[in-house]
Amino acid sequence: MKITVIDYGMGNLHSVAKALEKVGATVTVSSQAADIQSASKIVLPGVGSFGDCMHNLERYELVDTITAALRSGKPFMGICLGMQLLFEGSEESPAVAGIGYLKGQVRKIVAPGLKIPHIGWNNLELNQTAAALSAPSILADSNADYVYFVHSYHCVPQDSRIISAYTDYGSKITAAIGTDNIQATQFHPEKSSIAGLKILSKFVNPN
Repeated sequence: MKITVIDYGMGNLHSVAKALEKVGATVTVSSQAADIQSASKIVLPGVGSFGDCMHNLERYELVDTITAALRSGKPFMGICLGMQLLFEGSEESPAVAGIGYLKGQVRKIVAPGLKIPHIGWNNLELNQTAAALSAPSILADSNADYVYFVHSYHCVPQDSRIISAYTDYGSKITAAIGTDNIQATQFHPEKSSIAGLKILSKFVNPN
């Protein structure tokens, strides 16, 4: 089982790769299209700003390769900004188009009286109506688990049924999505201790 973590110059690649290896994966960290195309499973991490991340994906000529991977049916996981980049655009960088594979926008968190960015541990509330949209779900058995967030924006899909989990930070915000072969988390499973490793393990070994 070969998992490729996409390297486009932005992302907590070392921590993600180490966490995947800890749950049994053989990991390649690469910016090469051939490594992405030959992988059994693909992970797109991301930290920083939406616009900078998209700029780097374009500079590395990876947008078409990622789109082909998403269409291929191979298990694909996005983490933090790697989830946001799958959508059409973000209020963080209004002039920059996202990959656009998923319909919807990334919106600023509205949390009156609370600090933005949202940094810290929050519990997951699974969206039970989403269960049939992606199988098997990497969030199975994760309801109410606490995971680690660092973000100021969250995804607002056009089809809310693809939201697989919420968290509460002044209001319900999208914590994860799941549809077809794609599962993605706004939180950082690689920084979420046992709860995060459980989620990564379900991605690596769904059975």
